[in-house]
Amino acid sequence: MYSAFRDMKSSRKVFDFGFQVVDVVSWNSVIDGYVKSGALVDARKLFDEMPVRNEVSWSAIISGYVGKGELDVARFLFDRMPMIGRNVVTWNSMVSGFARHGLVSLARELFDQMPVRNAVSWNSMVSGYAMNGEMEAARELFEAMPEKDVVSWSCMISGYAHTNHHAEALELFKRMQMESDARPNEVTMVSVLSACAHLSALDQGKWIHAYIDKNHMILDDDNNLGAALIDMYAKCGSLETGVELFQTLERKNVSSWNALITGMAINGAAVESLDAFERMQESGVRPNDITFLGVLTACTHGGLVVEGRRYFESMSKDYGIEPEMKHYGCMIDLLGRAGLLEEAEGIIRSMPMKPDVMVLGALLGACRIHKNIEVADRIRNDFLELKSRQAGCHVLLSNIYAAAGRWSEASRMRSLLKEKGIKKEPGSSSVEMDGAVYEFVAGDRSHPEADSIYSWLDEMSRKLRAHGYSPATEDVLLDLDEEDKETWLSCPSEKLALAFALSRAAPPSTIRIVKNLRICRDCHSFVKHVSRLFYHEILVRDRIRFHRFKNGSCSCNDYW
Repeated sequence: MYSAFRDMKSSRKVFDFGFQVVDVVSWNSVIDGYVKSGALVDARKLFDEMPVRNEVSWSAIISGYVGKGELDVARFLFDRMPMIGRNVVTWNSMVSGFARHGLVSLARELFDQMPVRNAVSWNSMVSGYAMNGEMEAARELFEAMPEKDVVSWSCMISGYAHTNHHAEALELFKRMQMESDARPNEVTMVSVLSACAHLSALDQGKWIHAYIDKNHMILDDDNNLGAALIDMYAKCGSLETGVELFQTLERKNVSSWNALITGMAINGAAVESLDAFERMQESGVRPNDITFLGVLTACTHGGLVVEGRRYFESMSKDYGIEPEMKHYGCMIDLLGRAGLLEEAEGIIRSMPMKPDVMVLGALLGACRIHKNIEVADRIRNDFLELKSRQAGCHVLLSNIYAAAGRWSEASRMRSLLKEKGIKKEPGSSSVEMDGAVYEFVAGDRSHPEADSIYSWLDEMSRKLRAHGYSPATEDVLLDLDEEDKETWLSCPSEKLALAFALSRAAPPSTIRIVKNLRICRDCHSFVKHVSRLFYHEILVRDRIRFHRFKNGSCSCNDYW
């Protein structure tokens, strides 16, 4: 019936004048055609004219409003729909509609009222909680499900991955393997690989790659599974494997190119990243905003100012892609690190949007590196106007003033943190050993092997001092004496993770550490000395990039 009404304007004419008596099935077919073609106004007009409606009529028009995001109208109609006609499909349409638009409390209200639920009902609600970041509520409902299918498991795993609960995502995937008959699909594996990438859990990532190959999952354009694998290998410091995998892909879409370009950028292969971008254009794949973020990241990490300016201008000029805040942040970081602080500040003043904490923080970081108190003073006013609850810029300003000996202003910035109740994010680092991921927090002694870890760290520090290592106390800009500053530097999270790994790893081996913050100058120097003395290759992925330490040097060439 629907095929006879593809042209909605002509179909309405036929409907109005071609029939004297039309049954409800015909009415429903035309309404459904209008809804599917996006002509919701016409669909509603016809719905209101219907002499008789059944559950299909109500479901069609309600689904149309849900699909358009007009949930108030959908709820109005749903409340007026005869109770006897409310089937599970209509209930599910309402629940999933509210859940998808973040109105999870209203979705749950309807979910609790449902006389009958099926797997779609449960999955819609679990997915709604997960998409809204309410993972505890999602997990509670997930555990209560009478039956879990692949969608149920995938919703939870994806939710954990997207809310930075990566260890939980991997644990749930393992449980899925042991407890469920549901077989993970490509969507599941993309989320699991994302978790491995963020944890730098290469061993687990390799196992998942083998699972994908064994189950003949297709690395195609539609599911971006190939891009997820490339991203995982790059973020685990195994860039060579990621490049090899990219070369085997039969079809390379924008996502797989983006994974390659960004992976090279964060691993310090700036020139190779830009070469990949040029090859991408030659292949006919059109870059998007994420592509240019990767390109500008490569320029930032490589100190390629001229190239960065050119690519930034090319975004809008050649591709019609207007720079977003993240692109401006890269440019500010690039110019600031090169010492071009006034030019960076000029870009901030000319931005079409108000700068956020990320952009201002990039320039303040450059002010700290180049000891430019004048620009920092001006940027401080922009930052304070934001009334941000982010601690990083407060700390940066405090450190800049402390380095200049302006202790009262440094103290004032620290006091603002206390007055606003803002807590600085604690430094944490994770390391994968024997297929398991271990996490360490700066100064924490709750680890079951804390005594041996701290003892190992003390012994390692003594050995390094004998071979030329000296704590970089200039990074500790509190008003302390040198001995206290050295104590302050003694147990950052990456040092604890490294000591733990060294106590277990037999040289030569590769140690992979992931840190949630940017590595400090002292830790950078410390790890360089360790890599020379203990014959290990050490990969540290901080919040910004990879540092590959080997034989006493770092891949960043001390430019980070």
